[in-house]
Amino acid sequence: MAILSILFYCFIAIAIIQILYYIGFLSFFSFQKPEKGKAYDIAISVIICAKNEAENLKQNLPKILEQDYRNFEVVLINDSSWDDTLEVMEEFAEKHDNINLVNVKSIEPFWGNKKYALTLGIKAAKNEFLIFTDADCMPASKQWLKQISAHFSNEKSVILGYGAYKKVKYSLLNKLIRFETLMTAIQYFSYAKLGLPYMGVGRNLAYRKEQFFNNGGYMNHMSIKSGDDDLFINEVATKSNTALCYTKDSFTISEPKKTFKDWIIQKRRHVSTANHYKFSHKLLLGIFYFSQLLFWVLAAILLSFLFQWQIVLGIIAFRIILQFVVIGTSANKLEENDVIILAPFLEIFLIIFQLVIFSANLISKPKHWK
Repeated sequence: MAILSILFYCFIAIAIIQILYYIGFLSFFSFQKPEKGKAYDIAISVIICAKNEAENLKQNLPKILEQDYRNFEVVLINDSSWDDTLEVMEEFAEKHDNINLVNVKSIEPFWGNKKYALTLGIKAAKNEFLIFTDADCMPASKQWLKQISAHFSNEKSVILGYGAYKKVKYSLLNKLIRFETLMTAIQYFSYAKLGLPYMGVGRNLAYRKEQFFNNGGYMNHMSIKSGDDDLFINEVATKSNTALCYTKDSFTISEPKKTFKDWIIQKRRHVSTANHYKFSHKLLLGIFYFSQLLFWVLAAILLSFLFQWQIVLGIIAFRIILQFVVIGTSANKLEENDVIILAPFLEIFLIIFQLVIFSANLISKPKHWK
């Protein structure tokens, strides 16, 4: 019983940490209204790096070319594709004079490195203001460029947007993917609101070309296959130079993975970069994840022995209610309401999968971006 008493008090401490995170960190995004930018009609370069994305380009590129924005180019980067990607890009370039095509051929030192291809595309961009998305993404509206670019100013040189995933009915995997995406967005938006920006997603991200070259591009992490978005933002984003854009017209929508295997491979690449974040970011994110894990592990142990079960259930209920309020408010902003009813179950699934992914990355590292 002495061991159970110790575990019970540990559970209380972990629950307090979780409650503090929800109230002190995640709520900073949940209860904030979107900031309105000012339309400057600045010249924009949209950067899209594609590797074997012929079909996605056929479907999504027209949505970008149809943007209600007067002055923009689209920089299409073919990263050594072996499908018809280059041919598709050339067909679009023949019909649209605002397409800037960059064909990247692999060289041995940078083989399979998206950052090398992106660097060449950024150098080729004609404009100072860059907006990034992926070939498998489409804008949620024709106002996407207007919404994102309106947040650039003399002070703001980094813009963090939201990259949603398409909804698939009756799919547990789809809900898990979108719940993970929602939780990630709530965290990086909340931390940015607190003046601690630590990442962005390449599906919907913007920054000035000057910012890129002043930082030396991706040179500090060129050898790491992922991180063209989050590691770069982790280096350059500050409280004063970062703005958030999460109006519904500013979203991008991507095709989600259709199998658990493909999703885990994708997440392994993404997670592999977290170890290179600044120490303060790693500490805060690590405490949140491990307190989530310990909360449910300790709760399961205590309930299995019926030790102080009324108090344990009461704490679980309070935390779930708090989660529904904080995460639910954010989900409403980001149009992910349908995952909230399953949030406690999706959280447990996500904790397990993240543990599997962390363990797999300790054994071997992902090697290529595609």
